[in-house]
Amino acid sequence: QVQLVESGGGLVQAGDSLRLSCAASESIFANNGGGWHRQAPGKQRELVAVIARGGTTYYLDSVKGRFTISRDNGKNTLYLQISSAKPEDTGVYYCGANLLSGPVKYGSNWYADFGSWGQGTEVTVSS
Repeated sequence: QVQLVESGGGLVQAGDSLRLSCAASESIFANNGGGWHRQAPGKQRELVAVIARGGTTYYLDSVKGRFTISRDNGKNTLYLQISSAKPEDTGVYYCGANLLSGPVKYGSNWYADFGSWGQGTEVTVSS
C-alpha cells in the first residue's frame, strides 16, 4: 500500500498563494494519476483537481484558473498550486493516488475513486 504524506497547508490571507505537496512512498502518480479533494467544515468532501495518467487535468469549476495540479515523476510528488486564495478555499485537502475510476462530472462536481489517500493538510484562508 503506497503511503502518501501531504504538506504545505497553513494560514494565508485572501489573495495569497500556496503550494500543497503530496509525497508518495513509491512511483504512483506517473502511471496511475492522482488528485486532490478538500473538505470544508460542515460540508462534504469535494474533488477539486485530478491529473490523469496521460496528463489530462480536471478542475472543479470554482477553482479553475486559480488552482494548478501537477506532478514531479522523479520525486513521486503531486502538487496543488493555489493562487488568489479565497476564504471558501478553506478546508482539509486530501491527496489521492492511483485513479481507479473517473473523473466524471455530474452537474458542477467531478467524481473519482482513488486507491490510496493521504491524511490531509489543512488550509485556512482569512478574509
